[in-house]
Amino acid sequence: METTPTEVITPERTRDGRGHRLYTDERRAELIAAYQASGVTQVAFAQREGIKYSTFTAWLQGRRRVVQSASTAPSAPLRFVEASVPAGWSSLEVILPDGTRVRGASAREVAEVAQALRS
Repeated sequence: METTPTEVITPERTRDGRGHRLYTDERRAELIAAYQASGVTQVAFAQREGIKYSTFTAWLQGRRRVVQSASTAPSAPLRFVEASVPAGWSSLEVILPDGTRVRGASAREVAEVAQALRS
């Protein structure tokens, strides 16, 4: 007896012209949250949900990039103020909001380095 594979396609899982499943951003976020709460491996979760492992790991990697860029993005625009080095000081150190330390012999050097780091 021959068996025919059958698949139920729910509204959130439609296919493109090549037959690849398409997921909404909301559904991807739900699946990632479910994976993080599941305690199972990525392979096991992808198999359980019927998602290609490579597709699922690409979603996770994209999510990590979004979270990482959000945590490293400056919360306020960078502002510069004129600074002068007191007599007898040989260097200037500025600590940026993200914890980066910039040292230089002149305020201009420090400002240029800080600007370069932000661009």
